[in-house]
Amino acid sequence: MIIRCFAGLFAVLMVISGAVAEDRLPEPELSDSGLHVQPWFHDGFLELADDLSEAAESGKDLLILVEQPGCPYCRELHHVNLRIPKIADYMRDNYLVVQLDMRGSREAADLDGTAMEERDLVRRWGVTFTPTLLFVPAEAAEAGGTVRDHAAMTMPGYFKPFHFETMLHFVASDAYAGGDFQRYLDQRAADLREKGEEVDIW
Repeated sequence: MIIRCFAGLFAVLMVISGAVAEDRLPEPELSDSGLHVQPWFHDGFLELADDLSEAAESGKDLLILVEQPGCPYCRELHHVNLRIPKIADYMRDNYLVVQLDMRGSREAADLDGTAMEERDLVRRWGVTFTPTLLFVPAEAAEAGGTVRDHAAMTMPGYFKPFHFETMLHFVASDAYAGGDFQRYLDQRAADLREKGEEVDIW
């Protein structure tokens, strides 16, 4: 009887784990530089003014993702958050994502045309740890200046999936212009719960 119970429990767990696995996107690839990458990241020339214009023409905002090889929180971002289909889909549909290496030596040009190595550029913006996400709205395309001048929001460090997804919505919907992120987070959680959805904030 005990053996049959364990066998039944094992079968249930296998079904559950299979369902969970099916609900997740494939694991990300590791690039030659040691960064985790997504197939839908923008593959351009790191001319950020051009990237922002391209994003604006597509009805998207620009999202600059600063990471570094060996960063455990960057790995968590890719292996947890970006394997959730609704998060990856929303991010891809609303943002043109440019990935920079905090220690990288590729030449990149800021919105004002100033060119320097990646590591110097992110230092220019005051980025000191990874991952850091900088959200640049489409309307900044004609404004000049730098990424630091026009970033609507900066996400410093790793955010859990619900917080991460909510930040994507907060910026893409322009709620950041007159809103408070914590209030927006709480309201979004309440709205989803009213619809019967389970929300895991903490």
